[in-house]
Amino acid sequence: MTVFRKFNYFFSASCKKFINMEATKNKTIKEGPAVINLVSEKVFYNPVQEFNRDLSILVLNVFSEDYRAEKTLQAQKKAQNKSVADTIDDTDKQEVEVTILEALSATGLRSIRYAKEVANITKIVANDISQQAVQTMKVNFEQNEVSHMVEASHDDACMLMYKHKQPSQRFSAIDLDPYGCPSIFLDAAVQSVQDGGLLLVTATDMAVLAGNSPETCYSKYGAVSLKTKCCHEMALRILLQCIEKHANRYSRYIVPLLSISADFYIRVFVKIYTGAIHCKKTTSKLAMVYQCVGCDNMTLQPLGGFKPNPTEKNPNQMKAFLPMGPPVTEHCVHCNQRHHLGGPIWTAPIHDPVFVSRVLGELCSERHSLGTRDRIEGVLSMVREELHDVPLYYSMDRLSGRVHLETMPMLLMRSAILNAGHKVSYSHASKTSIKTTAPTRLIWDIVRTWERTHPVKPARLEADPVAKYILSQEIQSQVDLSERPDANPGSRRAGVLRFQYNPVPHWGPGARALVNIGEEKMSKATRNQNKKLKKQNQKRQHSGSEDELRKKTVTEQQSFDIDL
Repeated sequence: MTVFRKFNYFFSASCKKFINMEATKNKTIKEGPAVINLVSEKVFYNPVQEFNRDLSILVLNVFSEDYRAEKTLQAQKKAQNKSVADTIDDTDKQEVEVTILEALSATGLRSIRYAKEVANITKIVANDISQQAVQTMKVNFEQNEVSHMVEASHDDACMLMYKHKQPSQRFSAIDLDPYGCPSIFLDAAVQSVQDGGLLLVTATDMAVLAGNSPETCYSKYGAVSLKTKCCHEMALRILLQCIEKHANRYSRYIVPLLSISADFYIRVFVKIYTGAIHCKKTTSKLAMVYQCVGCDNMTLQPLGGFKPNPTEKNPNQMKAFLPMGPPVTEHCVHCNQRHHLGGPIWTAPIHDPVFVSRVLGELCSERHSLGTRDRIEGVLSMVREELHDVPLYYSMDRLSGRVHLETMPMLLMRSAILNAGHKVSYSHASKTSIKTTAPTRLIWDIVRTWERTHPVKPARLEADPVAKYILSQEIQSQVDLSERPDANPGSRRAGVLRFQYNPVPHWGPGARALVNIGEEKMSKATRNQNKKLKKQNQKRQHSGSEDELRKKTVTEQQSFDIDL
């Protein structure tokens, strides 16, 4: 009976696996104008990333126009300097090639959509290390009739980019959408993108970037992450400083156009330029972060700065200097607690408002029929409203929860900040965010003013000395809680889809694609899966073989005794 049950179990498991493989092989996926077939279960596809792909298409459409215009203008200036021609004909604009590399292509869906939906594209290279993925791509390219524009490549992503690091062979845009951390590809990517080209980078290892493993974050991104309510924006700024660090090694620097935190990942769109003098300004764009362990207040310590140093020849000359520090005392002035130190993070703007407005304009064009159109409109509307020169943000639920206070309405908090003469906005990364130029002292004074009409139970304050310390301090600012009409942002009044619910049940980054590259090339985490169970099975097999050997020896000895 036991043998029959085991046979039935393995037979059922094999049947299920076979059915799943057949279902996967026959699966057809339609997204936008692209239709692809999954011919293998070892090729990765995640439907939740449709928002990522739709947004990338819009960004590339706007970028391609800017890129061609920029290159045409450079050629015109070069021609004028050489006195060859004063102008360039419109026909010359067509000679500007726009090439895109999708370094980790998998099914080829993204490249197909780029070929069909992005204007002015000359050539697309879709690369993957999996031979099965490349075979799948070729079939899909033929089916979608884009083989004349999209080239399938079977190569290691880094090696392919290193082969194209010469200026004449560089790509106009490189799309990196890996499973997990993208840092291993950044060194090659910043070298193989054209001057003024676009780098599109996705990171899905949010647990590392959000402060759950600060030591791992440092080893991968060169920055210590902090567990805080504004962790999603901090994740964006950690990734940006990592890209900048890789670019600076080759006298290059980044200009962020758009940085998005969505679902389970972050996505940044940055331009890459060459200029050693601009690399010297990097320290003024980075800062360490002091996080109070009590009230979660964040204080920035810049790594460098610039101050005016006029001369007769150059009255606008600037001089670099090292800022004084630390910016905090041993104990937090707001709650009397100690600090954690994290960073460095990118503190310069993470969006270009003009570029974001142009992407929104591109979204309104009739040539695009995107499945996540409403969500893109909502997110970009919030991004355009953000205070771009203010790093990080407060969280309304954290401010109230820290002192055990009834949550204050968001419009009242925003009105109080505006009444005090400061700017305030949401962050697209959190629906309870407060991004403001107001000092932390004013924020807590507003909370203390609210507490006067909504008192905390004394028992809770006695049990929490930090909350008691915060609320016991005197209110030093004039707080006006009268509601203002402009406290309600335009995106909220328009009713756009600003924060989306989970798109599907059990959504997430999905399972890593299976690639037959040999066990010796597997990641350490993959090799160590079920490590203890494997050891136990080996011990059982070893002990079982010893028992069989012992029984066999005894049996042979008994037979020998009988023969005697």
